[in-house]
Amino acid sequence: MEVLKEFCYDLNAVDSITKFVLAHRFVDERSHKECVLFLSEIKVNCYQQILQRYLSEKFKKVKERKLFEFVCDGFESYRSAFNKLFSRTATLTFGVPIGCKKFGLLHNNNPVERYNGKTEDRIKTIRGGFGSFDGARYFMDLRRIMNNFVNPHQELGGKTPAEMAEITLPLKRNKLLSLIEYCAQELRG
Repeated sequence: MEVLKEFCYDLNAVDSITKFVLAHRFVDERSHKECVLFLSEIKVNCYQQILQRYLSEKFKKVKERKLFEFVCDGFESYRSAFNKLFSRTATLTFGVPIGCKKFGLLHNNNPVERYNGKTEDRIKTIRGGFGSFDGARYFMDLRRIMNNFVNPHQELGGKTPAEMAEITLPLKRNKLLSLIEYCAQELRG
């Protein structure tokens, strides 16, 4: 994606079952440092679940363990960031191309590719592109919120990813307005 004629990246992690965007980071370069910060968001939000699964599986033989699995494309900084943050507690399937299930592989990165494709479709309607890095970052933050809490997914039977992940918030029919009101109320304490 371009911001003021400079190429930028939106790093995303999407749960393959619920389609919930677990983490996202909008960056001007896909460096090792940015990948570590990106995966650190998953560690902050999900590490208790990851660690709990690891502790219940650690006494099994390594090949018999059913740990949480991360799937990514072949960008090397993802692997090194993963090894830094999750090397013992989760597994990584690295270098996975789009549509690899048709080649008999168990996993693919289609959930994140679909999310990225929908984002690209939405960006095409913005004439002139983004005028600033912060504007693009705010758009991506809103896109994540809309995906997770507001827009129902056909693949999920009309539920939102948050509903599939059993994240319950008191949202009414107008989910976006309800979400804004809920967050404002939480900020007021």
